[in-house]
Amino acid sequence: MTSSGGDGGEHLAPITYLPGADRPAVSNEPAYPTDEPVRWAVPLESSAAPFARDTGTGAPEPPRLSGGSEAESGESATIEAEDALTKRLRRSALSEREARAFLAQRDVDTSIIEATIERFVGRGWIDDAVLAEQLLHAGTTRKGQGRRAIAQALAARGIPRDIADAALADLPDDDAERALEYARSKAHGLRSYDMDTALRRLIGQLSRRGYGGSVASTAARTALTESRGGTGGVRFR
Repeated sequence: MTSSGGDGGEHLAPITYLPGADRPAVSNEPAYPTDEPVRWAVPLESSAAPFARDTGTGAPEPPRLSGGSEAESGESATIEAEDALTKRLRRSALSEREARAFLAQRDVDTSIIEATIERFVGRGWIDDAVLAEQLLHAGTTRKGQGRRAIAQALAARGIPRDIADAALADLPDDDAERALEYARSKAHGLRSYDMDTALRRLIGQLSRRGYGGSVASTAARTALTESRGGTGGVRFR
C-alpha cells in the first residue's frame, strides 16, 4: 500500500509485526527482491516495549517513570522522542536527515536526537540505502521517471551522495525505452492538438520527468507518429 507525504511524493508504508510475534529469522537471501519494493518493520507496541533497555541478563528492563531528577527527565524525553518517531515511521519511511528534522521540529535536544537516530538505524527502522532502492523502484515503475529526476528525488529526500550513486549505478541504461513507454501512454490524449503543439507539450512532460532533450524529443515524436497512424519508427519491447 502507499501513502502520500507532504511533499506530494509517493511513499511505501512499512510493514509491521503484531505484538509478541516472532521476527523472521535472518537468512542469506538478498535484502530485497529485484522486482518488488523493500519494506522494513516498525513495531506496533507502545514505547515501553520496543525501547526497553537491555539489562544484560536476557530480560529487558522496563523504562523508569519520569521523576524530578535530571536523569529521569532525560530518560522521559528520550522515550517521548522514540515514541514520536516510531509513530511517524508507521506512516512512511524517512531518511536519517528527515528523521533528524522531524525530531528537531519537536524541540528535542540534539544529543537525544543523535542517540535516537543511532538506535533506529541499528534496528534497521531507518535505512538510507533501503529508502533509496524504494524511491528508485517507485520512480522507474510507477512514475515513469528518468535517471535525472530519480537522482533529484534522492537528493530531495536527504539520501547521501554515495548511497544515491550506488543505487543509480544499478539502474539499467534504458531511459530511451522508459521515455517512449511514457510518451505512448500520453500520446492519445494529445490527438486534438496539431502535431507541433502536441510535440511541444509531450516533450515538456518528458523533460519534467528527467529525460534529456534528445531522448525526450525522439520518444515524443515516435509516440505521436504512432498514435496518428504513421510509421512511428522502432518500437522498444
